[in-house]
Amino acid sequence: MGMYVSVRGWLELDFAQKSDAERVIGTDGDDPYSGGWAWPARPFNWTLYLFYGGDVREGALQGVRSQVERLAALPPVDEDGDRPRGVFVLTDERGRSWCWQIRDGVVLDAPAPEFGWLAR
Repeated sequence: MGMYVSVRGWLELDFAQKSDAERVIGTDGDDPYSGGWAWPARPFNWTLYLFYGGDVREGALQGVRSQVERLAALPPVDEDGDRPRGVFVLTDERGRSWCWQIRDGVVLDAPAPEFGWLAR
């Protein structure tokens, strides 16, 4: 069967990046784990949040990470130079917990023992 990893998190985007983000997600439309992405039903204010939540087979985790990496790499849309940023918390059936930190166009791995309680 394989182990599962629970992935949950978000990216903060500019509204002008929404169509590019939808293209990134749509590129992998036949991947069942692409269904874990969601936008707020009624976005408000100036930041657009893109959420992800799903239990992913360990062998397919790289596919989700690839999407996150492509989203993180979206170019800035204005002179402020703001790029997507966010965090994803991952826990697995072995009780491990870590996170992906998204900033400056890249995805960084970091231990997250403080989220170990989510793995129980």
